[in-house]
Amino acid sequence: MNEQSLREAGLYSRIDRLMREKDRVLVAIDGMSAAGKTTLSLLLKEIYQCNIFHMDDFFLRPEQRTKARLAEIGGNVDYERFQEEVMRGLNGNGSFSYRPYDCRTAGFSEPVSVQPNALSVIEGAYSMHPTLIGNYDLKIFLGIDAKEQQARILSRDGPEKLRRFLEEWIPKENAYIRQMKIKEKSDIILHIP
Repeated sequence: MNEQSLREAGLYSRIDRLMREKDRVLVAIDGMSAAGKTTLSLLLKEIYQCNIFHMDDFFLRPEQRTKARLAEIGGNVDYERFQEEVMRGLNGNGSFSYRPYDCRTAGFSEPVSVQPNALSVIEGAYSMHPTLIGNYDLKIFLGIDAKEQQARILSRDGPEKLRRFLEEWIPKENAYIRQMKIKEKSDIILHIP
């Protein structure tokens, strides 16, 4: 994904138009692991000084990881808490805070205070979960070739994590994308060969 492909896809013009039409704009960036969701959100922050919310901060806590919940398509993210803490705050009239969950410590990090901006970006797998998708003004899907995906994960996380991605996380994400028709529900689709 480069600047030219983003312009050709109409990303900036669509965001600019939405920001002229609305006081607050919510953009979701969903898609495959290692496709560049975080990178794109950081680029948008650089251009628009927007708020970014990471779905990685809303993984399930250990006590939520029941067999039934983990069997649910898209169920391995705490979309209820995201709706309550972030979406409610973004749809409100003032500042708010939320509690990121840290998988390494199995606990919450310090609360993050948020002053709403004209543009907010929600990035990460499961950001377009059916309980959340109706909140967005613009929905972006990022895809990636399987070989490039594996190479990026290996480089970023090492062989042990790559194995976990291949055995657990990628199959769950692919099932979510396919069954929830995330790509089809997106306004902009970008693919990394």
